[in-house]
Amino acid sequence: MGTILFYGIIFLVLLALELVYFRVADRFNIIDKPNERSSHSSIVLRGGGIIFMLGMLVWAVVVMCGGFGEGLPVYLWFLLAVLLAAGISFVDDIKSLPDSVRLVVQFVAMGLLIFQLYVSARGEGLFGDSNLIVNCVFVIAALIVCVGATNVYNFMDGINGITAGYSMAVLVPLALVNGGLGGFIAPSFIGVAIIAVLVFAFFNFRPRGKAKCFAGDVGSVGIAFILLFAIGMLIVRTEDISWLIFLLVYGVDGCLTICHRILLHENLGEAHRKHAYQLMANELKMSHPVVSLIYMGLQLVVSLGFIYLCPLLASASGLTLVAWHWIYLGVSLVMLAVAYVLFKKKYYHLHEEYLASLNK
Repeated sequence: MGTILFYGIIFLVLLALELVYFRVADRFNIIDKPNERSSHSSIVLRGGGIIFMLGMLVWAVVVMCGGFGEGLPVYLWFLLAVLLAAGISFVDDIKSLPDSVRLVVQFVAMGLLIFQLYVSARGEGLFGDSNLIVNCVFVIAALIVCVGATNVYNFMDGINGITAGYSMAVLVPLALVNGGLGGFIAPSFIGVAIIAVLVFAFFNFRPRGKAKCFAGDVGSVGIAFILLFAIGMLIVRTEDISWLIFLLVYGVDGCLTICHRILLHENLGEAHRKHAYQLMANELKMSHPVVSLIYMGLQLVVSLGFIYLCPLLASASGLTLVAWHWIYLGVSLVMLAVAYVLFKKKYYHLHEEYLASLNK
């Protein structure tokens, strides 16, 4: 059976699973009610992003049955990590759990993911046998950074289409790099992840009030683990941490918004609408798909420039490719940060007026 046919069948299977989930969510009242942080005003089914986790399970079954060719790894520790992280998030979607419980489970799940990176590397790359100290530092730093990145990804899931669009903007460059480097991860892994995102996007990448479902924490956390695992495999094989640039746009918005809230002496655990994308969608009344496409387009431009421009600069200068990676990352970070600050300076007063109207 050809690969294209496999992907077609998987698309139909995931589409059917999503539709089945909608019936389950409707039956058990798994819904998203709008609150102060929400950019929607109507009740919508929650947890449609469960399809990301289900997609990985379907991929594993197909691989174990001999699909996509012989000898592909199944990444069992990673699958356990996704099941654990997405599972506790799904429970949180249904019944709110204490932050401490979710964080403990996320750290355990991320530990399993990093162990999978070690197993998959087989003593090569960043996890080489001679790099014991580097390995320990990498594991500790990766646990903290990746759990933080997972929660930022979750915070950024606030309007229709943004999780699907941004995830696609990460997966496509990963697929391009995977082909160019001869495969740092099973190509079908990225292929099935893209299919799962497309299935979800069909029901979510819609104007305000038209979405059939939201991703829920199960979706945003699940896809965050999938993306972090793929990027982690790339980092381990190349020993180049600058590949985290594939998450730079979310990182800038998420981290600077947290810094902004700290300056405002706000409780970081409370709901809010201060992300740049929320100002666009709420105060500036921009269409949800348009805002999502802006974030998707920004990340694609940054990532594709990183992939194709850096090698050209390295070949035309005396600096190494890794050096240009870090230069490009630094310049991109500064440019996005400046754009974020200028945007907030120009439009944040609209959010303050909104807050004032609530207190009247």
